[in-house]
Amino acid sequence: MIKIGLLGCGVVASYGHLPAIVNVPGLSLTAVYDPNAERARQAAEKFGAAQWFTNPDAFFASGIDAISVTSAAPFHKENILDAARYGKHAICEKPLALEDSDAREMIEAMRSAGLMLFTGFCYRFSPSALKIKELIAAGAIGAPKSLRLIYDWDCHGKYERDQPGPLKINERRAGRMYEGGPMIDCGTHQIDLARWWMGDVVQSTGIGAWVDNYEAPDHIYMHMDHACGAHTLVEISYSHGYTAKEPRSEFVYEIVGADGVIRYDRNAQSFDIRTAAGTQTLEWHHEKNFEEMYRAFAHALETGDPGHLPSGEDGLLATVLARRGTQEAIERRPPHKG
Repeated sequence: MIKIGLLGCGVVASYGHLPAIVNVPGLSLTAVYDPNAERARQAAEKFGAAQWFTNPDAFFASGIDAISVTSAAPFHKENILDAARYGKHAICEKPLALEDSDAREMIEAMRSAGLMLFTGFCYRFSPSALKIKELIAAGAIGAPKSLRLIYDWDCHGKYERDQPGPLKINERRAGRMYEGGPMIDCGTHQIDLARWWMGDVVQSTGIGAWVDNYEAPDHIYMHMDHACGAHTLVEISYSHGYTAKEPRSEFVYEIVGADGVIRYDRNAQSFDIRTAAGTQTLEWHHEKNFEEMYRAFAHALETGDPGHLPSGEDGLLATVLARRGTQEAIERRPPHKG
């Protein structure tokens, strides 16, 4: 049994990482860490961790074999450098770090220590995403030419919902905008999928639109050319119906090839491939799959084979592209005309 310790007992850990660790055979949730004692204690009780800590050194000395980093992004560097110092393999939520230089330092520290570092891009492990990779590799739609990866939503709304009294800014959404906006946050998943399905990106550019007046655009488009000749458009919005009483979202993957089209639509729960032979309806799955990601992590820890797990370098490259595109969009921002 591989003993896993988790750092950062926040929202994503509670609905994604912690349940997955508990449910994957071969993994044992042995310890959790959070600087907030009550949050650490509650997570340990809810998910059955034997130990909880507010001291990172005590956490790393608790007998764990590997770690999952789900703390806030500003703490990822510290967590991973500690993992390198204590000799623990790691999987880390995106982004690896707030600065690319910090991510490179983290990658090098783990490499020098002979340890594996993976990025927690759980979208890769949806059976639908795995099927798309299989179909593209098998030439099911011929040479891929165009990808559209769209995720337009309200990022939980501009204001806190169902709260009495004056409107109050939703700090969860605001925090993500201050940290760089939608492409750096959610968009890295789509950028990683495009690289994983299509291969290396040789050039890219970002174009933004502003509904709110943050520095980063709250609606952004990334265009990427791949070495194979395909082109990807990633569109991400955090202002899509963000003040609506009944907001709706759009989440689509569309891959156009020389001989057909693959389309995945989360809202419609549809997934199909259309070619000259006809239309084949495929089994639809949610875009996230934490459990399969942790099954792959368990396999990597047992065998040293990373399988489909995104490396630290994959995490860095996705973030580099997202930051570059966001900065290009900011530099192109037209003057505000009131």
